[in-house]
Amino acid sequence: MNQGCPNPKCKVHQQVLFQKKDGHYFREDDAKYIQRFKCKICSKKYSTATFKLEYKQKKRRWNQFIRRDYTAGKSMNRMAMHLKLHPKTIERKIQYLAEKARRSQKNLLQKLKKNQISEIQFDDLIASIHTKLKPVSISVVIDPNQRLILGARVAEIPAFGKIAEISNRKYGRRQNLHPKTLDRLLYELRENIASNCLFKTDEHKRYPGIILKNYPKASHLTHKGERATVAGFGEMKQRAFDPLFQINQILAMFRANMNRLFRRSWNTSKTQASLQEHVDIFIDYFNEELRMNVKRCKKI
Repeated sequence: MNQGCPNPKCKVHQQVLFQKKDGHYFREDDAKYIQRFKCKICSKKYSTATFKLEYKQKKRRWNQFIRRDYTAGKSMNRMAMHLKLHPKTIERKIQYLAEKARRSQKNLLQKLKKNQISEIQFDDLIASIHTKLKPVSISVVIDPNQRLILGARVAEIPAFGKIAEISNRKYGRRQNLHPKTLDRLLYELRENIASNCLFKTDEHKRYPGIILKNYPKASHLTHKGERATVAGFGEMKQRAFDPLFQINQILAMFRANMNRLFRRSWNTSKTQASLQEHVDIFIDYFNEELRMNVKRCKKI
């Protein structure tokens, strides 16, 4: 998309009227002809590719394959081996895909502002950074009626259960940033969620206070957590009717499609930022591809 002269010092900065066509060039990377432009005022030369996130990017043909494989359980090293790319290239591509996914999600939420959501489900997925002694929570908010993931944020939490004492002894006391992170996520979605929205969650003791703070007019239904099925990655429940089926099923898809979230895996997250990038890419892919595929299967 052409946005006019990119020179910030130019008098007609980002104005399309003061430009003229200046030929084109053939981009071998994806076999496309790219239109060139020239500013009539400052003589700055640019093209339609200048304003895109992929600007100056090489091997852009592989972007779609990396996005597909990364959200289908493949590790970064395995993708590098199969696509015959350097692991550093895969790392840079993932950073680009994460930024593109965040922009895509922002545009989606902008479109959803016209019709505010009347029902919300959210829950937390427990993961870890480097070792089980450093757990983190992934707060996921969804629209169960449209089967849309509205957002997800990673937050540091202290170790609990049998490993709590070992974690404190080895790594010191960890912060519990889960309440602040979930509170910020719900606050960011306030323009998409109706003030009298119905929230459905489990019986987590912190949820009522966070919902009341951001949505004082909303109603909140809680459901007792049940025993998980063997094949449901710990998220799907055994009982015949699950009132939180939509959020539990989506959390199970997180575990099934993100290799670092597998229950038994050699793959681990080394940093919280890399886990958040993976989550952002999966959210975008789910909303764009997986969600629609399920609807097509139901129609058939």
